[in-house]
Amino acid sequence: MEHSKNPKIIVMKILLHVFLIFLTLVIALPLCWLVLNSLKTNQEMFMDSLALPKQWMFSNYVTAWNKGLFNYFKNSIIVSAVSLVLILIISSFLAYGLTRFQLKFSGFIFIIILGGMALSEQVALVPLYKILQTLHLYNTHWAIILPYVAFRIPFTMFLLRSYFISIPKELEEAAIVDGCNSLQRFYKIIIPISKPVLASCAVVNLNFVWNEFLFANVFLENKAIMTIPLGLMAFQGDLKSDYVVMLAGILIASAPMIILYLCMQKQFVAGLTSGAVKG
Repeated sequence: MEHSKNPKIIVMKILLHVFLIFLTLVIALPLCWLVLNSLKTNQEMFMDSLALPKQWMFSNYVTAWNKGLFNYFKNSIIVSAVSLVLILIISSFLAYGLTRFQLKFSGFIFIIILGGMALSEQVALVPLYKILQTLHLYNTHWAIILPYVAFRIPFTMFLLRSYFISIPKELEEAAIVDGCNSLQRFYKIIIPISKPVLASCAVVNLNFVWNEFLFANVFLENKAIMTIPLGLMAFQGDLKSDYVVMLAGILIASAPMIILYLCMQKQFVAGLTSGAVKG
């Protein structure tokens, strides 16, 4: 009790709470401004961007959706879904192989894959451009899906490997006695146990793929296959001075990731902490 009433500890707790409140305001206020002005007319926004709308213009969201945002949204869903499935499957197989099989060069393979985390996206742009053109994949969905998968595998594999190491091998030994082969042990034991870290990997990678701009900007030209980040840039040009509709489009584009994180925040935190501490 005396320890909890220590003046220094009380002051530190107060300062910590003040800092956290300040941090919350820094994040929340711009978002509130964005929502508020997306429900105004252009004239109202420029007259006083902090005032409440005289008339709540929910039609701005309908206009944004009908101006082409639906197509960008659909493309982002396709690219994100395919990329995420490939990233998780390849990374989980890699992590399982490196932690369960006594390969001769497993340490070297691990270092080589992990070295991909040090590779800059900007440095790889020109070689990737040449490769995609040679393979006739340029200006297709695969032109961005393949780089997304390649650049996200190292981090995902590292996180999954740290988690897989913490899983007791006795569980698999019991499955071996029951006659399970390596693949059966993988999807019957390892995958069910690893749901928290898989959820963490899914959220982190989906956030990257959904918001990625550089590869999409360089490797896509056809407006019909553009994803949301690139589409919003074209969207801005199409709408010219219709800023409130553009703000509505930004909010629609951001909504899926916000909803996903709110729904999976417990699994996300549990997976990250387990992978970091146990590994």
